[in-house]
Parts: sequence; structure tokens; C-alpha cells
Amino acid sequence: MRKFFPVEELARDQRFEQITMRQAQADPRTVLNAESRNKTNRLTPDRADASDRARGLMHGIFVGEIQALEGAGRTCWDFETGTEAPFALKLDMARQAWDEARHVEISVKLSDWMGTEIGQFAENTVLFEAACSNDPVLRLAGVNRALEGLAIDVFTTMKEFGDLAGDPYLEFCEDWMLADEVTHVKMGSDWLRRITENDAERRKKALEFQQIVDKLFSFG
Repeated sequence: MRKFFPVEELARDQRFEQITMRQAQADPRTVLNAESRNKTNRLTPDRADASDRARGLMHGIFVGEIQALEGAGRTCWDFETGTEAPFALKLDMARQAWDEARHVEISVKLSDWMGTEIGQFAENTVLFEAACSNDPVLRLAGVNRALEGLAIDVFTTMKEFGDLAGDPYLEFCEDWMLADEVTHVKMGSDWLRRITENDAERRKKALEFQQIVDKLFSFG
């Protein structure tokens, strides 16, 4: 099986439409000034665009979980055990892959529950791109610490929306997945510290990469 699989060759059927972060940033519909973001950030059922926003966010969670599963699985395979990545790290990533697979199943059912078809919204490939580094420490920083950390806010938003909308299924499922995301962030932080304990330069590069991913995901 190939190692270091490129983002351009992710396996998707004809239902999916992929876009890069660069393409997403170039879309004028995503460009908001700070004041507009502050006014429109909270997702509540009384918003005129609540349905589309909630369904779009849920579809984004779904495709993000697919990429998180792919990224965790690639980390288990891409690096030699011992010389490039500790066996215990690979075991943790395998456990995370199981979590992500469960999240994919939950998210696709929630999307269907909300009336969304697979591929109705574009798939941004930023998460898998962050998992393509040739250094496992950068993957931990970019995916587990940055993107999984930001995902906590997304799951919290959807959980709150489910509560406000009186949807116990959405609220419960988002709360369930949220608990897993917290453990993924902690695992990434723990391993980053352990692997770079005696390598300050490598830790510095990892934290710089995390900041870059943070800015890209939040549109700078």
C-alpha cells in the first residue's frame, strides 16, 4: 500500500465535490468583516438562514470526520514503527481512527435526519492536507491540536443548536462526539510533548505549523 497519499487522490464517489482552502477563501460568500462575523456567529433557530447554516455545518462535520479517519489511518501506516513513530503512538492513532469511523456514521445519519444529501455542500480538504506532513509531530500539531481543537467549538455550536431547536437527537449525538474530540486534543498534546521533550527546534516547528493551520481554518 502506498505511503504519504496525496490529497488530490482521495477516494470519493461522484456525489462529492472537493474544494481547497484557497478556493474557499476566494469565494466572496465566505468573506466577512470582523463586525459581520460578530453579529452572525451564533447559530440559533430564529435566524433566517438557520436551516442552511446548520445543514452546511453538519455536512462539514461529516466530511471532516472522513478526512480525520483517513489522516489517523495514514499516520499508522506512513511511518516506520520505532524509528519514525513509537508503537504506542500508532496504537493511539488506531484508536482515534475507530472514533472517527463512528463519527462518520453518526454524522451521515444526522445529515440525513436534517434533510441533507451527501455532496449537497462542498468538501473542504484542509484537514487531510494538515495530515500530509512527513513528520508525525506536525500531524499531531496540525490535526489533533489545531483542527480537532477548533472542532470542539463546532460540536459545541451544534449541540447548543440542537438544544435550542428542541432536537434531542442532534444534541445527544453532538455531545457524544464532543467528548471524543476532547480526548483527541489531549492525546495529540501529550504525544507532542513526549516526542519533542529533548528537541526544542522540532517542537518549535510543530507549534508554528499549528498556528498556520489555525489561521487557515479561521480564514486568517
